[in-house]
Parts: sequence; structure tokens; C-alpha cells
Amino acid sequence: MSQTTAPTAIAVPLALPKLSVAGTLPWLIFAFLLFAVAMYFVGAEQGATSLLNGTAVHEWVHDGRHLLGFPCH
Repeated sequence: MSQTTAPTAIAVPLALPKLSVAGTLPWLIFAFLLFAVAMYFVGAEQGATSLLNGTAVHEWVHDGRHLLGFPCH
């Protein structure tokens, strides 16, 4: 029986991406707007502030409203 050794690993330095405010800011604004629209439909799309007629949106997000702590009835 012969002895075999595993090849040794060579450490390669990891290159981190360079982030800039100018490159990141549009994505942060987009994410905030997407979050704000989602929170509106989950939390406020009902009653006097309703943008859409009927209760379809309310029924689609009904369970999510309860999970997030929004009262709805």
C-alpha cells in the first residue's frame, strides 16, 4: 500500500468590489420605493385611503396584514 498525500491549497487573495455612493444610491432609492408601495398595499389599501375600488387587494394581502400586526377588522 502506497501513501498518497492530498495536494496543498494555495491561498489566493480575495478581491472585494468597490462600492460608491453614486452607484449604490439609485438601487437604495428603488428598494425604498418598492418597499413603500408594498407597505401601502399591505397596510393602508383599505377605506378612505384606498386607490382601488373593491376589496380585492385587501383579500390578497389579508394574512400578511395579520402577520405584520396591522389590524384590519
